[in-house]
Parts: sequence; C-alpha cells; structure tokens
Amino acid sequence: MAIRQITIVGTGLIGGSLGLALHQYGFEGTIVGCDRRAVLESAQQRGAIDRADANLERAIERSDVIVLATPVGCILSHLEAIAPLAPPETLITDTGSTKEQIVERARMLLGAAAAERVLPGHPMAGKEYSGIEHAEAELFRDAAWLITPIGPNQPYTSRQQEYVDLLQSIGARVMAMEAERHDRLCAWISQLLQMISTALASLLREELGDEEAALEIGGRALREMTRIAHSPYSMWRDIALTNTENLEEALLRLEQQLAHLRENLRGPALRELFDSANRFGKNSQ
Repeated sequence: MAIRQITIVGTGLIGGSLGLALHQYGFEGTIVGCDRRAVLESAQQRGAIDRADANLERAIERSDVIVLATPVGCILSHLEAIAPLAPPETLITDTGSTKEQIVERARMLLGAAAAERVLPGHPMAGKEYSGIEHAEAELFRDAAWLITPIGPNQPYTSRQQEYVDLLQSIGARVMAMEAERHDRLCAWISQLLQMISTALASLLREELGDEEAALEIGGRALREMTRIAHSPYSMWRDIALTNTENLEEALLRLEQQLAHLRENLRGPALRELFDSANRFGKNSQ
C-alpha cells in the first residue's frame, strides 16, 4: 500500500526541509505538520505542509508515516505519547542525531514489534541556523541519511521500504548501520566538530571581544572554523546528554592530541602530525 499521508512532528529546519523536498520531488500524498501554531503557519505558507494541527493526537490520525523531527529529548517524549496511539501499520521514524536511546525506548514501549513499527533515522544535513525560515528543498540532496534498524538482520517491511524509497527520491543517500556504531561514529565526525567550533568561537570572543579587525583578517579559514558555532544550544544539549560517553572519549583524545602538538611546536613531532593530517581523506578523493 502506497504512503498517502505523512505527519511531520517538528516543522523547523529539518522537518520543514523534508516537507519541501517531498513536495518538490513528486510526493502526491498529504503532509501534516505538528508544531507550535506560529511555526505551523510559516510552514504552511512556505508550502512545506498541506495541513497543520498543533494537537499531536489529531495530527497523527490516518497517517501512514510519522516523522519525529525535533531534538532528541522531545523525540523520546513523543515516542512515548505516540506508541499507544498509532495503529500497527503506521511507521514511526525520526531525524534525531543520536540513536541508541531512541532504539532502547522503542524496544521498551513496543517490545518485539518495535523492529517493524519503528525505523530510526538521522539525516547528515543541516545548517548553523535552525527554524522553518531556513528550510530548503535541496537540503538532503547527496547527503547521507543514516538508518539504524532495530532488527538489523530483518528485511525491511513494505512500509519501511516505501519510506526508504521516498528518502532516495529526494536525493538522500540511505545508509544502514547499528545504533551503537552510529553514535560512536557521529561523535567523532560530527559532534566533536561542533564542540571544537563552539569552544574556539567562545575562546576567541573571550580573548578578542567583538574586535571587527579579527573577522576581517581571519578570512575564510576563520569563518569556516566558527560557522557552526552559531548552532542552537537547544539541539546540542540533547545530543550531549544522549551520547555523553562517546563524546567524552572524543574530546579527551582531542585534548591529548592538542597537548602533544603544544609540547612539540619546536620538535620533529609537529611535522609528523602535519604529515598524518595531510593523508586524512586522500583515499576518498
């Protein structure tokens, strides 16, 4: 049975972009948005959703797929609210940046049925600014969309496969992996980068204040290194809370590497660090 209605809970940057992308790339069904009323008005005006309802129970009625596109803490709460309400044939998915706790919560709520009823996901796309006003239909084109099936050895259900096909139709590259691997990998390649940018921008502000010359002199390198420092705390708080162990490990290793670099500014180890860094990613170019 084809997907005819999708409810997106959270119509900000990610949820709004998903709605825009689905419409642009030919989804013919209805997209329902659930969020605060002011956000829903903007999402509807921009064409991201067809119908708006701030009431969660009403918003998910008759939907074939429910996408939870909020910070992880809210995803966990919404999952608890939705699990007893959604019929068994309705697929529940999400866009959260950490996956282990979402998988655990789904198993706790739905038991053996969780593998068929829930398909956790994480689009590796975003911007440094949140909100429906920054949403765009092309946000996911050529971006990885990670899926962490609760039953990794089970084939997708027909509904899950239909949803995966929709993601591919908007240009996303769907990749499946276990939740534990996802959270460790994302701590290193995504979340650590955010923490570096945040720490650097905060340090620069403490050291240099709002000195305009610093931004003019710093140029592209400074802008690139601090761009994502504008990301919202509300999202990253939940990521830090739900992936603390992996993120702590990555930060500790970085601290050790920075100390090693500092201690070898006049030694041969500095060249070794540069040589090692120069080789990173070359095999994929």
